[in-house]
Formats: sequence, C-alpha cells, structure tokens
Amino acid sequence: MTRSTKTSLFKSSTPVRETLMDKTTRVVKQIIDEETEQRKVKTSRLRKARLEKEEGAAVEATAPKPAKAPKKPRATAAK
Repeated sequence: MTRSTKTSLFKSSTPVRETLMDKTTRVVKQIIDEETEQRKVKTSRLRKARLEKEEGAAVEATAPKPAKAPKKPRATAAK
C-alpha cells in the first residue's frame, strides 16, 4: 500500500480555461440550436394551418352542390 500524502489525497482541480475556439464552438452550437427550435415551431405552425385548410376543403368537396337551372333555348334567326 502506498503512503497517502497531502498532494495525493487533495488534488486541486484547476478549472480548464476556455480557449477562443471552444468559446466560438459553444456560441455557434447555441445559435444553431436556437435556429433549429425556431424552424421546428414554424414548421409545426404551418403544418397545422395546412391541415386545417385541407380539412375545410374536404368538407366543401363533400357538400352537395346546388343543381343548375336548365338553360333557355336560344332564339334562332329565321331564314
């Protein structure tokens, strides 16, 4: 068994500094995530509107159309 010393028991954990590249990567990922979320919200909103519109069109298509009145015969010129 190894002897425990002050340095082996209590290791100081110095925080790793964030490099400029790490910071840029973090910010870019955050921006991309926000844009993805906005795109998903917009897509779901448009999909819902489209489905409601199609549902309304389907109701109109199934409704019976009124019958047309018969056309009157045209007067023909006498020869």
